[in-house]
Amino acid sequence: MRLIPSLALGLALSASAALAGEEYTAANGLAVSGYDVVAYFGLEQSELGTPQPAAIPGHADLTVEHDGATFAFSSEENLSMFEADPEKYVPQYDGHCAFGVAKGGKVPGNPNLWRIVDGKLYLNITQNVVGFWEEDISGNLELSEANWAELEAQPASTKPIPEFEPMAPVN
Repeated sequence: MRLIPSLALGLALSASAALAGEEYTAANGLAVSGYDVVAYFGLEQSELGTPQPAAIPGHADLTVEHDGATFAFSSEENLSMFEADPEKYVPQYDGHCAFGVAKGGKVPGNPNLWRIVDGKLYLNITQNVVGFWEEDISGNLELSEANWAELEAQPASTKPIPEFEPMAPVN
């Protein structure tokens, strides 16, 4: 059977949407625990082995739904930027820990333990895990990409983030 290119693209997109996993949401019901995913891209990243700047809390009245999850933003501008290109800003692995995915599981990602690699946002679960992930980011990303195909359709993690209390969203 020969498909018209646009029809083939539509079928491919609908098939991938059917396999899309759930975004990790914290107890507050928000993706990335209510922190502004666009704001990460304006923060200056720290050197490997040093803590990143703290995530920017979103506001309770600046939210948008995307792929079944609610994202909060610190400004109208960031909300608009997200709406224009959400895939640019959503964290990889549906907000689950990048190192956890590399090791074959879904555990939550801590919004304050982040890194942008090749224009993509990655989260990790604990400071210790960040150290393991940073020892070989490219190798760990290769593993996580290979594992994600099987993990993505599994339910989102329901575990809390260790030693983390969300400060977001703000009112």
